[in-house]
This record gives sequence, structure tokens and C-alpha cells, in this order.
Amino acid sequence: MQDSTTLGSSQSSVSTQERHSASDQAPPPAPQASKPLAMTLPAKSKAPSFRRMRRVIAEDAEWTLVIVPLLTELCIQHIVRNFHNNPILKQLLPEHQQKVLNHLSPDLPLAVTANLIDQESYWQRCCTQRWPVCHVAKHGGSWKRMFFERYLESLLKHFIPGTTDPAVILDLLPLCRNYVRRIQVDQFLPPVRLPLPPRTGDQSDSGSEGETEEPVMDHYQLGELVAGLSHLEELDLVYGVKDCGMNFEWNLFLFTYHDCQSLAATIKACHTLKIFRLTRSKVDDDKARILIRGLLDHPVLEELDLSHNLIGDRGARGAAKLLMHSRLRVLNLANNQIRGPGAQSLAHALAHNTNLTSLNLRLNCIEDEGGQAIAHALQTNKCLTTLHLGSNELSEPTATLLSQVFTINTTLTSLNLSCNHIGQDGGKQLLEGILDNKTLLEFDLRLSDIAQESEYLIGQALCANREAARQRALNPSHFISSLIASSLDNSMG
Repeated sequence: MQDSTTLGSSQSSVSTQERHSASDQAPPPAPQASKPLAMTLPAKSKAPSFRRMRRVIAEDAEWTLVIVPLLTELCIQHIVRNFHNNPILKQLLPEHQQKVLNHLSPDLPLAVTANLIDQESYWQRCCTQRWPVCHVAKHGGSWKRMFFERYLESLLKHFIPGTTDPAVILDLLPLCRNYVRRIQVDQFLPPVRLPLPPRTGDQSDSGSEGETEEPVMDHYQLGELVAGLSHLEELDLVYGVKDCGMNFEWNLFLFTYHDCQSLAATIKACHTLKIFRLTRSKVDDDKARILIRGLLDHPVLEELDLSHNLIGDRGARGAAKLLMHSRLRVLNLANNQIRGPGAQSLAHALAHNTNLTSLNLRLNCIEDEGGQAIAHALQTNKCLTTLHLGSNELSEPTATLLSQVFTINTTLTSLNLSCNHIGQDGGKQLLEGILDNKTLLEFDLRLSDIAQESEYLIGQALCANREAARQRALNPSHFISSLIASSLDNSMG
């Protein structure tokens, strides 16, 4: 029994020594039956040092397998650092392209990035870095379009004729021509006027002040720029200077005849233009007629806004002619100097027009002469849905005719007569007409001197019309069937 125990311990000692001395290639010592079991302990004395080595490496805070970056990461870093000189993007895999775009600087030259990068995330970073407030919805939801439109607008707003090199704008044209669809500029700077040299002693003082040559105040001409923008749809301009401070002069707000003629030729040649706005620019009758002449028979123009200018009756007659020779859907002539004769011309065109849906004449002075003419036109017009006649010195005669219009017209949905002198009797007549109308949804009569009771009852009738319109929108088939039934009843009756 003792021999078997000793033999087992000897074999265990031999196996332990073989594992720790396999590198020495020496045969293990012969087992001795006379050694006790405790003699095998020295063979296990090397195990604690092996565990200590593993523990020291595992607890090293700086030891990690991530110290050596992947080769793809090194390549991406190299591409980002040298993107200005060697822009590599399309040849990469999609996930690698995104990593490159995430690390590219928004300050890279547009000549490198404009026609190469289409990812919206990069252009979003470019926009948010340059402008603190970004309404991308106003630019079709595209960050790239927003960047180029606002960048071009900033160049136009700070362009000084005769001082700034035109190449600053024209060099951008090949880069932005496919993305700019709207130009909105709220100031145009005039040329810088240098002080006149002092007169010499031998110069004659007999000349009058009228002989001094006035400096040219023409602004930047948009013709060449607009001609290169093949997708331009909207042009919104204001000829004036913002934040002029103590340097105020009336010449800073001058829209010259040369500016007008050049702009008229520009919009006439732009066959993609759908919206044209020229506001707060002191456009008088002559300049308005020049601009309208360039818009006659325009193929796609839908909206014209010449509000807050100096347009009178002659300019209104030009606008009436435009209604007869265009596909205009929105016309805004608010805050001008249009009176009765001009409104009569517009009413004559409105009676035969089949395209215009919105007309804004607020803050003019058409009076009852023009208001009654427009009311007569609404009896035959079948397309106008929105009409604004606020602050036009209208009174009871116009209200009387409009009450008759309400019983006939079925297309007008919004009417504004605020800030007029309708009076209590005029309000009662409007109420009688509204009770027979089922299509008018908005009717503004604030500050029009009508009785509070009439105003309340008109509001109740409009609420009923809006509820009926909502029901028709929810169940159009039932509405059509009810119309057929009512028409059959009327025919049988």
C-alpha cells in the first residue's frame, strides 16, 4: 500500500517537472520510492511568479491593443489632411466617405467642395458655423442650397460698384449655378463718392453749382449673374442701404433709371422666374411701366410684388395690362399711391381675368370710386379668392355693392375691409349678404365703424361656413351627392 502511494506521488512530481523544464530538454530524475509526498512542493514554487507577471500586465493602465491604429484609419487621416490638394472621396466606400466628411473642415475652398460634396451633413456644418440662425425650410429643406443662396446674397449686399471686383461674384457662378433658386437682397450699396478736390486760386468762381457733374449712383447690375443661374425662380430685391447711421443721404435710397432698365431686361430674359418682388425702392409710375413692359407675356411668372413704392394710377394701368398678358396669380400693390382711376383699370382687367387668385391693394386711396368698380368686377370674376382693400377710404356705397356680390360670387374666400368707414348701415347690409353666402371663410372688419352686433353675427356666419368647408373636406363624396340632389330638386320645382 505504501509503495503505490509513493509511486503516485512520484509520477505527479515527474509530470510537474516535465511542464516546467521542457525547454531544458533534460530527462526528469528517476522516481525515488523512499521520498515522502512533501518533496513535490519545490516543483510548484514557480507558479506564483507566473501569476504575478499576468497580474502586472493586466493592471497597467496604459496597456491596450488599440495603441496601434488600423490602416484604414491612417488612410482616412491622410486623406483629410491633404483634401485641399488631393480631394479623394468618390473612390472610397460609403462608410469611409462618411468618416472623411465628418472630419473635413467647413473652411475648405468652395472650388474644391462645391461640385464634389453632396452630403447634407457637411453643408449643415458649413451653414451653422457661418450663420447663427438657419431656416433651412425657406430654402427647400436643402442645406447645400441654403449655403450657396445666402453666401451669394452676402456678396451682393456688400458689393460696392467701382470698388469691388466683379469677379468676386462671377467666379462663384460656375459653382452655384445648379443650387441657387432664390436671390433675396435687402440692400444695394451705391458707388463711393470721393471728396471733390479743392479749387485752385486761378480757377474761375463764376460757374454755377449746376455745372458740377453729379456722381453716378447706379448699383450692381444683375444681368450677367441672373443669366448664368439656370434654375432661378425667385428674385426679391430692395434698393437701399441698411444701418447707414450718421452717413444718411437720400441718394443712398435711389433706384436709378439705369438700374430700372437693366433690371427690366434681366427679368425679361430670365424665363424660369416665377416670383418677382421689388419693394421699398421708390418705384414711381415711369419705372413701374418699364418693369411691367419687361414682364408682358412672361411664360412662367406667377407672383408680382411692387408694394411700398410710389406707384400711382399710370402704374396701376400698366399692372392692369399685365393682368391681360400674363399668367399672374398673385399681385401685391400695397402701400402705393393708387386712386380711383387706377383701381378702375385694375377692375376692368379683373372682370376678364381667369388666373389671378390674390389681389392686395391695402394702404392706397381708391375710395368708393375704385371700390365699387372692383365690386362690379367680382360679380363676373370666377378665380379671385383673396382680396385686401384695407385702409382705402371706403364707405357705405362700396359695402352695398359688396353685399350683392356675396349672393353671386362663389369663389371669394377671404376679404379684408379693415380701417375703412363702412358705418353701421353698411355693416347691416354686409350682414344681409353674408347670410346668403356659403363660401366666404375670412372677413376682416376691424376699425370699420360697424355695429358690434353686426360684427358678431357676421362672425357666426363665417364660423358656419368654415365648419361646412371642413365637413366637405372630410367627406367630399357626400357633398357631391347632396349637390346633385339639390340640383334635381330645383329642376323639378
